[in-house]
Amino acid sequence: MSICIRDLCKFYNVGGQTVRALNGVSLDIEDGEYVTVVGTSGSGKSTLMNILGCLDAPTSGSYYLDGEDVCSLPDKILSDIRSRKIGFIFQSFNLIPGLTALENVELPLLYRRVSKNRRSETALKALESVGLSDRALHRPSELSGGQQQRVAIARAIAADPQIILADEPCGNLDSRSGAEILDILSELNSSGKTVIMITHNEDTAKKAKRLVRISDGAMMN
Repeated sequence: MSICIRDLCKFYNVGGQTVRALNGVSLDIEDGEYVTVVGTSGSGKSTLMNILGCLDAPTSGSYYLDGEDVCSLPDKILSDIRSRKIGFIFQSFNLIPGLTALENVELPLLYRRVSKNRRSETALKALESVGLSDRALHRPSELSGGQQQRVAIARAIAADPQIILADEPCGNLDSRSGAEILDILSELNSSGKTVIMITHNEDTAKKAKRLVRISDGAMMN
């Protein structure tokens, strides 16, 4: 599932002033690539991820996902794309505290109206793939940070999306847990998934097969 963005701009009005979060960004990502977008805080990398994940729309420019003009699609279609084609991994895990690991992983399948039995079976397989089947009935507060992020990865892959978007996936983890998460991302890429990681950390960025830099809302050569 290829990605093609051209002259992408995202402007915000803050206190009467125009903030250019993205300013003419162009990028191609081929199906099955592992790409890191690296930049400092405020560089525009998270804004870019939100647009790539169909969570936000650009002010101008074009975004083609597998040849389809995403910018012209209605919200209902964008929601369907997010649930079927894109898996999200966030720095803060975004797990629901009152749910078990298994129930958290089941959520995207619930939104897709997968039957209860199949939902549980699929979610458990996803947890097994990240080495956490023995923690399926534990709540997030009973898990370490690294384990919580692995649950988040299981949730991201449960619906079998082609694209994995990871925003600072190691940002809240110690070095050992972070290395484990990066190994899992590499394995997902080896299995055919397109992995796009956003980070400010140079060492983390080097784990990807391709690195692109963003600064002040623009790609650097």
